[in-house]
Amino acid sequence: MSHPIRWQSSTAALMAIAITTGAAIPLVSFAPALAQGYNLNQSRTISIRSGATLPVTYEKEKVIVKPGETLPLTLRIADNITDSNRNILIPINTEVIGELQPVNLNSTYSRDRDTETNQGVRFVARELIFPSGQRQQIFANSQTITQTETISEGASTGKILTDAAIGAGAATVISLLTGNKKIEVLEPVGGAAAGALASVLLRKEKSDVFVLRPDTDLAITLTSNLVINRQ
Repeated sequence: MSHPIRWQSSTAALMAIAITTGAAIPLVSFAPALAQGYNLNQSRTISIRSGATLPVTYEKEKVIVKPGETLPLTLRIADNITDSNRNILIPINTEVIGELQPVNLNSTYSRDRDTETNQGVRFVARELIFPSGQRQQIFANSQTITQTETISEGASTGKILTDAAIGAGAATVISLLTGNKKIEVLEPVGGAAAGALASVLLRKEKSDVFVLRPDTDLAITLTSNLVINRQ
């Protein structure tokens, strides 16, 4: 079983991008190079540098998807993101619109290998929606998660499904293997896709799923500078 790809040194990463977290200090401290000037109408433009990591949260404790599955997902910023003067740049509960996307872990694909064991998943952020309704494009990804949990035929799923949001592919897997027909899914799967998945599962007694914990697994790291305009 693979293991998650995680930051090796969070302290070094935070120092490098000038991010601090805590209840008594600003979440974001900007070095001079990060703060831009004022324009004529006194609005301030501040650029959060690529490489900064923003904490997120989700309404459910877990999100479950099948390897290879793509799932639209809306997260929320977990804490106020502020500058060195405690001015709020990104408010808490700002929506982060994006999707969970499969990641192929092999540079060369082999038909002979089990694709479930050679895929990861990550959240790709595309847009912020501020509490005011303002929208802002964002380019950011979470880390790639590779660790899976196995669903076996006839197994109990009570623990794994507790407080979980479930993708259609994962729900179909769990339902077919365990007989649980009351699984609520985030997005329905089409009839043809469900039939194809069922056909595959008829030849198997178990299947792997990703069980993601948004608070710890899906924090997003900017892949491009994020320019914030603050009046």
